[in-house]
Amino acid sequence: MQSRRAAAHGSETIVVGMRGHRATVEFAKALSTIFNPFIAASVLFIIVSHAFSVSTKEFWVLSAVSVTVYTVAPLVCLLFLYVTGRISDFDMSDRFEREKIFLVIVAIDLLAAIGFTLAKAPVQIIAIAWGYWATALAIMIITRYWKISTHAFGIAGPFAVMFVLFGALPLPYVPLVAMVCWARVYLRAHTVAQVVAGAMVAVASTLVFFRLFHLI
Repeated sequence: MQSRRAAAHGSETIVVGMRGHRATVEFAKALSTIFNPFIAASVLFIIVSHAFSVSTKEFWVLSAVSVTVYTVAPLVCLLFLYVTGRISDFDMSDRFEREKIFLVIVAIDLLAAIGFTLAKAPVQIIAIAWGYWATALAIMIITRYWKISTHAFGIAGPFAVMFVLFGALPLPYVPLVAMVCWARVYLRAHTVAQVVAGAMVAVASTLVFFRLFHLI
């Protein structure tokens, strides 16, 4: 009787453990989806546009262009590549598949940076746009040899920008950056080194381009 109870208790423990693991996996996937680089970029541009636009019209124009360039266009391209069988999944788990989308992103980011510059957008927007282009190019090259984390870059970059522009205001969001980075490691999408490298590239890019545009 006792052995049966022990066996039943052991089975319950295993089931609870499995459910807990599945719940953690789903939570990590949700973090990766909600705070993916494409969405995070648009949120950043909207925040910065709101802070530095000289008029309501300029804010809406900058926001619309940013969402189109940094979220809609890449996602449409990603969907096309998936539907046509050029990539195996939306996360592009195979790093060799990533160059296909990166080529498009680099081209789009370059056009956006040139457009913002010619349109005389706020210098903060211009600096961020050129930073995104240069970083996308660098990550595309690195990805040929090593699967650096774009999610880590995608969440750490906006935080670094907001910290430079707004000081301590974004500090409460530090745990969010850590959680997204943890999610990528927990899902075995990246190693700790790849996540740290992605975040470091984002911070370095922010500092370099903000320095070039005399914002720091």
